[in-house]
Parts: sequence; structure tokens; C-alpha cells
Amino acid sequence: MFKYFPHTENDLFAMKAKIGIRNTADLFRDIPENVAFRRDYDIPSAMSEIELRKHLEALAAENKTPIVFSGMGAYDHYNPAIIAQLVNREEFLTAYTPYQPEVAQGTLQYIFEFQSMVAMLSGMEVANASMYDGATATAEAMFMGLAIAKRNKFLVSATVSPFVLDVIKTYAHFRGVEIVMVPMKDGVIDRDELLALIGDDIAGLIVQKPNFYGIIEDYTGIADQLHAKKAILIENNDISTLAVLKTPSDDGADIACGDCQSLGMPLAFGGPYLGYMATKKAYARKLPGRIVGQSFDKNGKRAYVLTLQAREQHIRREKANSNICSNQSLMALYATIYLALMGPDGLKEVNEMAYSGAHYLYDELLKTGKFFVAFEQPFLKEFVVKTSLPPDLIRHALDEAGMFAAVVIDETASGMQMLLNFAVTEKRTKKEIDCLVAVLGGLSC
Repeated sequence: MFKYFPHTENDLFAMKAKIGIRNTADLFRDIPENVAFRRDYDIPSAMSEIELRKHLEALAAENKTPIVFSGMGAYDHYNPAIIAQLVNREEFLTAYTPYQPEVAQGTLQYIFEFQSMVAMLSGMEVANASMYDGATATAEAMFMGLAIAKRNKFLVSATVSPFVLDVIKTYAHFRGVEIVMVPMKDGVIDRDELLALIGDDIAGLIVQKPNFYGIIEDYTGIADQLHAKKAILIENNDISTLAVLKTPSDDGADIACGDCQSLGMPLAFGGPYLGYMATKKAYARKLPGRIVGQSFDKNGKRAYVLTLQAREQHIRREKANSNICSNQSLMALYATIYLALMGPDGLKEVNEMAYSGAHYLYDELLKTGKFFVAFEQPFLKEFVVKTSLPPDLIRHALDEAGMFAAVVIDETASGMQMLLNFAVTEKRTKKEIDCLVAVLGGLSC
């Protein structure tokens, strides 16, 4: 056997017998035949290094990067080149796990700074050392809420992203948690329906701001209604927008969570991204994962240590609130550098530019007579409109123009009209917006 493959032929035979297969190919027998790849791979013959470089460069030249006017949790924000240069330094890429502080002070320091920045943006008292992404962070926040309220039912607003909702439901299913949806009205949570659903058996409510439709919801008073029933409020936020919007703390939320992708992280076909979670000091010991704290060594010098560590490494797993034992540390460093570069004024300017561009695009689309108001609600950088234009027609026209936009999010919004998503970041110019409007405005059924 190859020295890095420890299993003998007898081991492999026993393993196959145990799971009831004859050969390795049987592991893939559930894959439908119509999607299985049965042809030879189109791989060129051996090449020298020079030939291979030229071959790859030619392939790369065929890639076309579209101009992105879409959002729904992944935004085309500017990512300063200096971030990649710093993140790729060997001190960070090869840093050892922070469980041994004496050899991981650099890692511990930037995690501490990340936590501090998240706490500042969210208005919360304590943040953990990051989560995998916004969706799993929200599901983990739900587990926190269950442990705090000691109940087994959670309300979720219908304006929460369906992508986040799918993860919440998956987590809930395997823990036997009951999920109850709160209907929306005019693009925001239906307050009357919510009031009727808040009872003594509710652990909490999950909301999102801006919500899935890009709307900035007003949650004033909701936390008080929940707290009166000893339930909690969890608010999922696009963290970049907290530079200009009311914080989760201002809304009375008990837990803030969401994704940090909007902090200059490239779209990268969906990841890796970064989740965050922050809460009140009273609930710090319910947080999943770890918390880095500041201390002092025996010589009185500032030092960083893991103040709170992954739960399952210290107590029985079945008693743990969460079994997450790692975090997106490198992406947390990315976010920390981005925030340090931008500062409060820079982050505010990013949102102001996005706001201006999004509202300009919104107004211009309505002027075409092909798109119509979906909700009379405030929005920041993302919005939805209605149209009766065929989605295939829109998609083909945008592909031809080198643009990615107008993602269909509801094909049954109102009769024959469907809802389309648009988003604008600080990267989009007036010329690009005008080009998009010209393409879409020229379409006809």
C-alpha cells in the first residue's frame, strides 16, 4: 500500500462488506444515470511548464466577469487589494490554532479586534470569534435562544431570506424544534399576526434587517412584547449596513447575527464567507464557539487568551448548546483589515454611495413603464420591483450585455407579475446603471 494510505486490501474489503457494497462504484449508485458523467475527460496531453502556462492563460481569457446588480446576501462590494496582500502573509496563513496562546498571539489579537468591531457595529456587549456564515450563525442563535428561554418553539418572520430559513429549519428538524412562520404584510412582518402568535410557549423571534426584499423594517416595540413573555429577539443584519442603520441593540434585540460578506469580501462563487454573532453580557456563556479576551502575562505585558472555548471540548456533548469548535478565522482577519482600512467614515460612505445608486436605478426602472412598485417601503441598497416581462427574455438580454441582475424571487407575486431583485453597491457607476436600464427598457413581450 502507498505509505500515506494506511488501509490494507483486507481493511477495504471489510469496510465494503460492512456497508453492503461490492466495489467503490456502488457508493455512487444513487446518482441518476442522466446526470452521471460517462464520457472521457477533455484533458490535453502532457505539456511543458511554458506550454501549460500559455494554455491556462488562453482559458482564463475566455472568462467573462459580468457586471453585478444582484444581492440577496452576496454583494459586489469593493475589496481593497491590500487586504489580500496582508491576509496572505505567512504569519497569518500558517498561524497555529489559538488554543496555545504562547504561540498564537497574533491570531488571538486580530480575533479580539474582530470581536471588538462587531460589538461596536451591533451595539452589543460581547461578540464571539466569528461563525461559518450568516445562515448557520442565525441557526446557532436560535439554539442560544432555546437555551435561554428553555422553550422549544421559535417564530420566524416571513421576510427572512429563504436561504437562511432553509438552514434554520434543517437545524430545527434534528433538534425537534417547532418553527412557526409569522406572515408578512406589504413587505414587512405583520404586527397583528405576530402579536397573536407571541405566547408563553415561544422561545423567541427571528427577524432580518434589511429583509429579503431589501426593506429596512422598523422593529420598534417588538422586543418589549417578546420580553414581556420572557422570549428573546434575534436580529439578522447585513453588518455593513449597521454603519448607517439602527443597531440590533437599538431595536432591543438580545442576539445579533448575520454575514460579513459585505465587508469587501469578493463574491467568489459563494464563499468562503464569514458569520458573526454578538449578544448581551448576561448571555455570554450561551454563545457558541469561542471568545478571545485580553489579559496580562507574568511581566505585566498585554496578552490575549481564549476566555471562552468550544463547549464540547470541556463538557458532555449532549449537554452542549452548540458543538461548533472552530471559526472562519482567516475571513475574520479579512473583515478586520477591511474595517480598519475603511473606518467609520469610510463604511458610512460606502453605504451612502450604494443608497444613491440603488434609488437612482429604482426610479429609472419605473420610468421605463416595464417595471412597477412592489412595496412602498424604505430600502438602502437592494430592492424588488414587479414586471410581466418573461424571465428568459430578461436573462438572455442581460447575458448578451454582460450583466447579472433581475433575479426572479417570486413568480406568483401578483397575477402575471413576478418580483425581481436588484442591488447596487459603491462599485456601480452611473454609466453602468444607465446601460442596465437601457437594456431592460428596450425589452417587450
